[in-house]
Amino acid sequence: MNHQNLFPFQKLDAYRVARELAQRVHSAKIRDRELRDQATRAAKSFFLCLCEGLPNEGTGLRSKYFTEARNSLAETVGAMDLAATLGLVRREDAETIQALGSRLRRMLTALLR
Repeated sequence: MNHQNLFPFQKLDAYRVARELAQRVHSAKIRDRELRDQATRAAKSFFLCLCEGLPNEGTGLRSKYFTEARNSLAETVGAMDLAATLGLVRREDAETIQALGSRLRRMLTALLR
């Protein structure tokens, strides 16, 4: 990706962590179609809500998008934890996603202030 053509929000750590987390959820390939669909949809949702909120200057809209992103992030992390508990994904993948999710949650909480 040509860094000269990036939008300013694409250079932020929150964006990069969210992108990596969504990619890892997709790559984990949960071995249950329904749970995989739920986890990947939630991961796409938190990433895209973050993308909508970051360039917004209005506090009301930023709050809306960041709250939605945080809620979808919780759903993603929960789905991965359940998948690991049921033996449908590697525990190491779920733990990595959990760590990235905790990091991103802290960023979203700070963005909501």
